[in-house]
Amino acid sequence: MYHKPNLPELTLSALGETGHAELTIPVLKQRSYTGNAPVISSALADMPCADLGMDGVLEKLNVTLRHIQFLNHTFHEMTDFGMVYAHLRPYWYKYDIAKIEDALRTAEECDRKMWREVLVNDRITTWCVRPRRMWDLFANRVVPDWIVCEARQVGIMLIGNIACMGGQDRVHVYAMTPINGYEWPVPVPKDANLDHIHIEMLNNRVEHAWLDVLCLQQEGGISEHLRLEEWKLDVPTIGEVYASPASVPLHLTPDYFESDQCWFRRVWTLQEITEDAIIGGETGDDIMETWRVILELASEMQNWVFSTLLDKVSGLSYLLNGLSIPIYDAKKSDADAWEELMDVMLNVCRGKLFFYFPEPGNGKKYW
Repeated sequence: MYHKPNLPELTLSALGETGHAELTIPVLKQRSYTGNAPVISSALADMPCADLGMDGVLEKLNVTLRHIQFLNHTFHEMTDFGMVYAHLRPYWYKYDIAKIEDALRTAEECDRKMWREVLVNDRITTWCVRPRRMWDLFANRVVPDWIVCEARQVGIMLIGNIACMGGQDRVHVYAMTPINGYEWPVPVPKDANLDHIHIEMLNNRVEHAWLDVLCLQQEGGISEHLRLEEWKLDVPTIGEVYASPASVPLHLTPDYFESDQCWFRRVWTLQEITEDAIIGGETGDDIMETWRVILELASEMQNWVFSTLLDKVSGLSYLLNGLSIPIYDAKKSDADAWEELMDVMLNVCRGKLFFYFPEPGNGKKYW
């Protein structure tokens, strides 16, 4: 544990964070959080550093973490207090400010080196690709993974997916949020709320999370020109992210499993399944307990759906244990993607594939 265990108790409530009365929120763990983890409120995280001034930023840090440090202009010039807090908290008790700056510079350079080396001739050279971003739940900010990687070694990481909700539950209204620094519009289902999910994950004793819509760059952001380049690496290696215990914030309804947006029927879910999965969004209803084991539920789903044939091919890339992973290129045809997948597949896997399927099928299933 990299923070003091005797910090004062703090309570975050849905009423204080979002203005929603707790009894109106069906997910029990989204109503409030109480604990002595060094969590800050959204109101504090959103405070502009320019308004606080350097002395104000330092005061907030020392009050929150109960450990006196001095500050220089480097961190004071960041956008808001939440981002400063996310940078400094993992190192606050270990180093003085000068050493913290050195540690962050070293971590950033190592991260850049990793991203340079992982892609060679449009092939991903390793399966062990860390996520590009993480959601620091204590700071309530999305930050580059290299900022939290040291803290994550001793913390608890949770993986989440809210992109796949039932058809009528998913609305394509995109919200700008300070959590990701307003980098891109975040698609949130109509009955979901990022602040409520934040409280729920804190109740699950989580310090860092990877949530698809927050940490995987979405369309329409200020860096849209970089999104397709990021997706070449990030989409095929989602399976490595989900190798950790995954929590999937679902709201299960009677017609959920018939929807094409059902998480258990999406082709990308093949990468995301883990035996240690935790189902989020529990309301106390029996259906949440009935389908407690995620692999049991997944095995009931016979028809996996996908947006494009390219997605279906790319969704298999991580699972077939090839020598490398083809990049995800939305402009590529499904035939080209399949050919590249065959090129990198291990001989034994390719041999079994052609043994069981020696010629193209006609789309019908035979058992």
